[in-house]
Amino acid sequence: MLLLLILTGFIYSTFFRTNYVGSGNNTLGFLIFGSIIGAIIAFLIFKLLNKSNSSNNSTNITSHTVVESIRRVFKIVLAEGQLNEIYNYENTKKLLRFIPSTKKALVIVKAKVLIGYDIEKCKWEVDSENKKIKLIAFPKPEILSLDPDFDYYYFEDDLFNFIRRKDLQLIQELAKEQVKKAALSSGLMKIASMQMKTLLTEMVNANKWQLEGVEKIDDYYVLSEPTENTEISIGENITLSEVGTKKEA
Repeated sequence: MLLLLILTGFIYSTFFRTNYVGSGNNTLGFLIFGSIIGAIIAFLIFKLLNKSNSSNNSTNITSHTVVESIRRVFKIVLAEGQLNEIYNYENTKKLLRFIPSTKKALVIVKAKVLIGYDIEKCKWEVDSENKKIKLIAFPKPEILSLDPDFDYYYFEDDLFNFIRRKDLQLIQELAKEQVKKAALSSGLMKIASMQMKTLLTEMVNANKWQLEGVEKIDDYYVLSEPTENTEISIGENITLSEVGTKKEA
């Protein structure tokens, strides 16, 4: 627009303006005046466009936090693991009982697992005269926290079998259960048990007491190691295949 105004002023002053005797050529002044007017008009148009865009794009964020319950706990985290699981989800339906229709999804689960003890489940006896603590019952290490992150790398729908929200929820639930099994079958349980034994022994010995029944801390359970490329059937022609497992303690 600025260039158009300058060009218009130049054409007008050159071909259409009447030149009087004794009058000087005022083309430069007209060009400067046209430039100023063009800049003002361009600025106003720019502000008007920005205002219209800002009025069309409005974002409202509302947040409500509800605290359901608060209670005191005595839980100790003694082992932490990072698990990466790759799953292949398949669901097959048959149209008119003979035309198969399959939907697939490839999911990578990255989870942070915390293993520890709930001390409220412990039972012990204290002999103050002899400065002895006897463990009567000690809980097994358990998963105190599981924080999964799901990355969907591949989707494949069919004409009569679409991936819906309930499929994604089912994938997350099944993948989370598999991560729990992988964590329980890893070395995290043993690490937590050894850490707890060392912690209690050092605390008791530091106060010149004796600890009896420390062998009960070793009463942890370990599931069988998951095999590579296992498939889990969950009914309705749905399978969840575990492609690979990676654990980092």
